[in-house]
Amino acid sequence: MTTVGQVPVCYRHPQRETYLSCSRCGRPICPDCMIPASVGHQCPECVREGSRNQRTPVTAFGGDARRGSQGYVTKGLIAINVAMLLIGLLMSGAGSLFGGNWGGLLGGDSSLSEWGGMVGSQTVMSDGRLQYYDVIAQGEAYRFLTNMFLHAGLLHLALNMWALWVVGRVIEQALGPLRFLALYLVAGLGGSLAIYLFTGPYLTVGASGAIFGLFAALFILLRRVGRDATGMLSLILINVVFTFVVPGISIAGHLGGLFTGAVAAAGLAYAPQKNRAIIQYTSLGAIFVVIVAVALIRAATLSY
Repeated sequence: MTTVGQVPVCYRHPQRETYLSCSRCGRPICPDCMIPASVGHQCPECVREGSRNQRTPVTAFGGDARRGSQGYVTKGLIAINVAMLLIGLLMSGAGSLFGGNWGGLLGGDSSLSEWGGMVGSQTVMSDGRLQYYDVIAQGEAYRFLTNMFLHAGLLHLALNMWALWVVGRVIEQALGPLRFLALYLVAGLGGSLAIYLFTGPYLTVGASGAIFGLFAALFILLRRVGRDATGMLSLILINVVFTFVVPGISIAGHLGGLFTGAVAAAGLAYAPQKNRAIIQYTSLGAIFVVIVAVALIRAATLSY
């Protein structure tokens, strides 16, 4: 409120004289406080009040469009993977980054990988004797989760994180942060289950199972909204061929993640609009329960 002859000042910056005002409430505002609106300019308080009264924009799959567009979960997952590699470097030295398979491009064994890598339950013959290991019987079920955040060296990490950065942001924007995180974890657990069921007692690490699940998910999401998914299908086929051709890659982990991601994405993409969130999270929960049940049944049937 100003008296006759008094120069108005910005209500947030009393030291600044101004003849501008908010087109909604009439408060005097300086140029730094002007926020463009559909008609004129508004002050920060009016903009904040208007935002509270607006409905949160949602995507075709029920996700929070504003939060999903920020890519917070994708960035967080990448940060965790990078942090785990650095911890492995501190624990085991530079040999954890280079000097392993693929002509030394991959890293060697590290203490962190031995602690958290996934191990299959199949019995194998090596050096004339049977070898076997059951992570559940040994109280190491945490490996189902931890292995997807560990990598065999810098190149392995870089390839997986590049794929996560490119594909993850698109899916997170489409599904929203929570649905995307649940999809990622379920796909990774599906890859771990496949390793547990179909491979021998060898260490396996990497986010590839979860990322293959994202590949399948993006293909299904594109098909659901009527978009051309030919490029995504080609990418999946190339990576599947790569999985079978290049030695040292976990076939079970990749295909298990691909299958689980496809099933999880179908539940997210084709859930009816009525009670959509409940149906989506129920389908993800059901997949998780199936993974746990199959793993426990497998452990119960082992007789080493």
